[in-house]
Amino acid sequence: MASYKLSQISTTAPEKIDKDETKARLEDILGELDDLQNLLYAEHKHSLLVVLQGMDASGKDGVIRDVFGKMNPLGVKVQPFKAPTAEEADHDFLWRIHQHAPAKGMVQVFNRSHYEDVLVQRVHKWVDEETIYRRFKAINAFEQLLAQHNNTYVLKFYLHVSQEAQMQRLEERTHDPRKMWKYNEKDFAEAKLFKKYWKAYEDVFKHCSKIPWIIVPADHNWYKEYLIAKTVRDTLKSFKMKFPKLEVGKK
Repeated sequence: MASYKLSQISTTAPEKIDKDETKARLEDILGELDDLQNLLYAEHKHSLLVVLQGMDASGKDGVIRDVFGKMNPLGVKVQPFKAPTAEEADHDFLWRIHQHAPAKGMVQVFNRSHYEDVLVQRVHKWVDEETIYRRFKAINAFEQLLAQHNNTYVLKFYLHVSQEAQMQRLEERTHDPRKMWKYNEKDFAEAKLFKKYWKAYEDVFKHCSKIPWIIVPADHNWYKEYLIAKTVRDTLKSFKMKFPKLEVGKK
């Protein structure tokens, strides 16, 4: 079991990292990602599921736009998960998730995910602890199912934002015209539960790390996007993919 103490993990980029150099490297990586995603689609043997989890205002939307938005939209799908609909609530908690698991050749990005059902519901005590631990086991089995039976590689990122940076970003939504559309009064109520969410995340890392979590410092968007893009690039390269050869005369 993996053990993390979020209060002891930095939310900022290391001081020795140069911002301009890192942003330049990011641009190079984004070019590689476009080519690798095209190869993934053409070879049609693997798929990639990217799970983005984090507090409100940790920057999930920005990652989707600035990293995955650079790929060919034919080969990338993004699925946000909010409060379950009435139909979804009538099924097991993974029912709505499994419908969006990636097909071979595809990159699927989850903006929040099946982990909401062991985070939000736990923090608000909408389900009991016995249910939470049963869900931990179901999540592990589900992720192993994708990996073992559909050749799906799962990357799980936790965007680690500080309480101070979160509040600054939430406040920006009240006066920046470009960000007002994101404003939700409930986000400020959830922000008051910051430490409870950290504790819930630490338990998720402890019980659901058969496929490991990657904790990404998220106070600096440029560094967060670089780390995620680099990890996705390195993962796709590890597949050792090749373009299919021309098969003349095949019916």
